[in-house]
Amino acid sequence: MSNAVQHIVIVGGGTAGWLSACVLAARLPHKRITLVEAPDIPTIGVGEGTWPTMRETLATIGIPEAVFLTECDATFKQGSRFDGWRDGSAEDSYLHPFSAPPAAEMRDLAATWQASGQQGPFAAAITAQHAVCAASLAPRQRAMPDYAGALNYGYHLDAGKFAALLARHATERLGVTRIAAQVTGVTRATSGDMAALMLQDGAELAGDLFLDCSGQAAILIAGECGAAWVDRSDVSFNDRALAVQVPVEPGSPIAAQTIGTAHEAGWLWDIGLPTRRGIGCVYASRFLSDERAAAILKAYVAAKVPGADPASLTPRKLAFSTGHRDRFWIGNCLAVGLSAGFIEPLEASAIVLIELSLKALADNFPQSRTSMDIHAARFNELFRYRWDRVVEFLKLHYVPSGRMEPYWQAQRAPETIPARLAECLTLWREQAPSAWDFPRVDEMFPAASQQYVLHGMGVPVSLAGTSPAAPARLAEIAAKARALAAALPTTRDYLDRLAAQSPAARIPA
Repeated sequence: MSNAVQHIVIVGGGTAGWLSACVLAARLPHKRITLVEAPDIPTIGVGEGTWPTMRETLATIGIPEAVFLTECDATFKQGSRFDGWRDGSAEDSYLHPFSAPPAAEMRDLAATWQASGQQGPFAAAITAQHAVCAASLAPRQRAMPDYAGALNYGYHLDAGKFAALLARHATERLGVTRIAAQVTGVTRATSGDMAALMLQDGAELAGDLFLDCSGQAAILIAGECGAAWVDRSDVSFNDRALAVQVPVEPGSPIAAQTIGTAHEAGWLWDIGLPTRRGIGCVYASRFLSDERAAAILKAYVAAKVPGADPASLTPRKLAFSTGHRDRFWIGNCLAVGLSAGFIEPLEASAIVLIELSLKALADNFPQSRTSMDIHAARFNELFRYRWDRVVEFLKLHYVPSGRMEPYWQAQRAPETIPARLAECLTLWREQAPSAWDFPRVDEMFPAASQQYVLHGMGVPVSLAGTSPAAPARLAEIAAKARALAAALPTTRDYLDRLAAQSPAARIPA
């Protein structure tokens, strides 16, 4: 084909750029892939939490799990815990785990749990993962094959080390070419497509498909292609974060989940890694000053991290716009990562959106320019749907709150709630969330996820009718929780033993 798509050019490194390079090189081995990144611009990590999808991604690109864990100072993530979101009381806490019962059982099990008088947390009743997380246990034993587990899991990781590992793997194992250069502009074909990148040294880099992984700068998708910005700050208020890295004592427990703790005008993340904890204060600048946010952050560190010296910490300030592009694929340019958009890091949607973008591209790769506009239209429709669902699900964490600070009152104001979410909340008072509400094959937040948040926040959900088999099934789940608690190692023990192995022993024969 005279207009065949053979050369993929990626602009920008970091997690988005190097993950794109690895996935496309592994999935499309006959394509030529070049990544160009400025040598003097530091990358911004898009997050330290992943979804379980990362296990398939890493297996696809050929990185052994033990190598990933040790090289990226990584550990296991089994869900997200939310403290203080309902009313701020000491017992106000719930878990959104990665493991859920089969969809067909969810309603019956939830109804039986509700009929029992709601003794104990919802997640504890319907998945063994609650008990495993509470004990800081790993979701797998070391003898299991790579990426297999007794429970569903993703990872916590050092984003900088992850990007470095991906870069080495892409260039040394997958044949990706890296060019260290500043992009200064583009040249156009007569069709209007991008023909080549102009580099600072005067060279030109021609390509057939260009991926914009340049982060918030969005130098191609916005700067060259004119994609407009869709502002979602009317729904999602948070636009600032202060982040610190706090060393931990050797042998200390490693949390099995991200911990999100609500405060007066936002929330704090707490991510445990083997050698440190990443802690950050997310907030809305129109409700909280930077100085007050820093005080909240340091008070949390003082209360939650044994031996830490909050006065010695210098938080890194991050300011971000809340929203996404109106189109993600224009002509022969596709935005991946922060160039496509960003919503606050609640529920760690940043990296998974990169993965989903790459899967959609690789599964439906345009073999020629003739078909590219069709693929682009489908991609844009799918990812506008996904961004809308992300915005709605994150808003669901705020709307039911009974906290009385001005920020929280504003979060539940009717005019800030997306219309579709408002409709769903009305429906869910009469019937539980189901696949009728989330009909896509690959929903990011299916009905089970909605129920974890609704029940965790104490929202009344109609679950009339219980199955005769449900009590026995709940008893089986409780028995499984006890068995796993006895069989699984602590995450600390798992990772300490892995770190003690020689590097060669971490690579399967």
